[in-house]
Amino acid sequence: MAIDLNPWYPREVSFLLGRAYEPASMFERPPSLRFTHPLPYGAIVHDDGVQFVVFSRSATAMRVLLYNQVTDREPFEIIDFDPELNRWGDIWSVFVPGMTAGQLYHFQADGPYDPDRGHRFDPRARLIDPYAKALAGDFLPSDDGIIRPPKCVVVDDEFDWQDDRHLRRSLSETVIYEVHVRGFTRSKTSGVKHPGTYLGLIEKIPYLQSLGVTAVELMPVHEFPIRDWWGNMPERPNYWGYDPMALFAPHRGYAYGSEPGCQVREFKEMVRELHKAGIEVILDVVFNHTAEGNEYGPTLSFKGLENRVYYMLEHGGRHYRNYTGCGNTLNGNHPIVRELIFHCLRHWVHNYHVDGFRFDLASILSRDRDGNILPNPPVVESIAEDPLLADTKIIAEAWDAAGAYQVGTFASHRWAEWNGRYRDDVRRFWRGDPRQIGSLATRLAGSSDLYQPGGRNPYHSINFITSHDGFTLNDLVSYEQKHNEANGEGNRDGENNNLSCNYGCEGPSWRPDIVRVRLRQIKNMLATLLLSQGVPMILFGDECRRTQRGNNNAYCQDNEISWFDWRLVRKHPALRRFVQALVAFRKAEPAVRRTDFLTGRPVRPGGLPDVSWYSAEGGPVDWNADVRSLACLFAAPPGENGEPSTHHHVLLMCHAGFDPCRFVIPSNVRHLAWQTFINTGVKSPGDIYPNLDGPPPSPDGVVTLEARSLACFVASDAP
Repeated sequence: MAIDLNPWYPREVSFLLGRAYEPASMFERPPSLRFTHPLPYGAIVHDDGVQFVVFSRSATAMRVLLYNQVTDREPFEIIDFDPELNRWGDIWSVFVPGMTAGQLYHFQADGPYDPDRGHRFDPRARLIDPYAKALAGDFLPSDDGIIRPPKCVVVDDEFDWQDDRHLRRSLSETVIYEVHVRGFTRSKTSGVKHPGTYLGLIEKIPYLQSLGVTAVELMPVHEFPIRDWWGNMPERPNYWGYDPMALFAPHRGYAYGSEPGCQVREFKEMVRELHKAGIEVILDVVFNHTAEGNEYGPTLSFKGLENRVYYMLEHGGRHYRNYTGCGNTLNGNHPIVRELIFHCLRHWVHNYHVDGFRFDLASILSRDRDGNILPNPPVVESIAEDPLLADTKIIAEAWDAAGAYQVGTFASHRWAEWNGRYRDDVRRFWRGDPRQIGSLATRLAGSSDLYQPGGRNPYHSINFITSHDGFTLNDLVSYEQKHNEANGEGNRDGENNNLSCNYGCEGPSWRPDIVRVRLRQIKNMLATLLLSQGVPMILFGDECRRTQRGNNNAYCQDNEISWFDWRLVRKHPALRRFVQALVAFRKAEPAVRRTDFLTGRPVRPGGLPDVSWYSAEGGPVDWNADVRSLACLFAAPPGENGEPSTHHHVLLMCHAGFDPCRFVIPSNVRHLAWQTFINTGVKSPGDIYPNLDGPPPSPDGVVTLEARSLACFVASDAP
């Protein structure tokens, strides 16, 4: 039964009576009548009811479908928006008295179905509210061809934050740990009470603290499909979550509880407890496409409300532009979509206290509605200038799937970037590719070639060697080819150019020589990452050799291929110790995390240059030479009033050659009391000295490095 509720519906009459209040005339409306609320969007809880607000320019009718249970196939009540009373411009808004948090609902819209003009209204479709704060249930089986998606939940935002605030840590002092919420604790080896959930991650906070990381970057936690459109579990589930269908809602699949909306509380508990531990929360957000796919995909939300506004269309509107590789592309620079993105970011910052965002395929946000790259994209500028986001970290994946590559040129100083050039150059150097010392030096020094011309800083470079997208660090040194057969796509998916090496055997090996070189290479790359200028990001599990068995595109592997095997923590304690010591050193020593680019000039009168480069012989570098060895010195910044620093100088020796190499400590710094911090050519515990008390080099200043190894020495200003 459909009822027509108008904005003056008195609070003492329940909508559950199944009939509308109908005053005799305008002048007989009761004193409790009020102005309906046209904003904000979504389902907004008031003291005496809920306001439903949704945008649609072309709809001819709008309805709210109400449900009692998540398993209900049909609504128990349908409420029609009165187009005369409940429409304000292109905003449909109806107040329903007596309703409270926890109510389940969908929208439903009538309008033209004219794909050639971009319209795809379907009066039968049950639509997810674009501003839904939570979803409940799943796609239900259908025998009538009507897709029944998860239901939206009316949410009360109240929560006991216990005086929690954003940590506001400087980006230059940040160490990021990229992690998948479910995969982190889903394995039975995790030993947690709440595996695969937000609460499970809370249980592992002590582990994160032990590593010393300062921020977790969570792979997508907004809502995405678990089952397919007809309620079946797909053979290849969407494990990564890069397939959004409700951008304001935390993923219900990561909640431990079962009541509708419990994921909201549990996510907030996770953020609160991480903040108590001094760890920030960065969200990986997907504002480039949705789960609705192309013209053959389902109508779940945007398509059924205003398709030609929310998506980039072509060929008159029938087809979708695809700059994502996922079938459709959000029209991010349309004012309506820009407003949605803007509100979404504020929602996560204000209601969930998150500390920053990593924007998946962010170059798409630089495209206009025809797909052209804009020089100053409105949505990118709006995000950078928004005052509520001023304390947050804003990170771009500065490329897309259609050829845009904007690393170093994405946007203003507010935007940091995943530095894909760093990843590739460091991999090439340590693999032993020829003529890579210049590229290595540039990356070690903070990638000034990319960020200095635009007036940016070293901390705008998010340095990484591995991420969720590609090989793990263990697999990078164990496989020369991808092995994605389990994905069911004939091993055609995933990146082919991995810049990897197996060192003599594809996959696991027990040969001592292969075991040694692989472990050494893992340490070399971890040390390079954590001693480079810029901001390091570690992929979860790299600190204990997590493997995906050569799969470099495990987007659909919700199983042991992707899950963190906690037995590895016990199996590789020496590598974990190595990472812990590196992270602690980085946090303590400003020489490796400068906020300004290096100049080669003395840090103080009579002091050392902030950076110096040396050949293995201790002399000037021939940048054109075909060598695989390089040394550099990062001088400690001066103390107060130009006094000698209380911190350490850092002398780094990198050797990617295939035979041992003789390094000479440069004569101008040989007088300093150098001590070994790292030598990856030595077995643990001699590979790293967390207290900086390792043995000094020989009196003649000669250091012999094993093939493919790295050494780091530290010294104070005192002679």
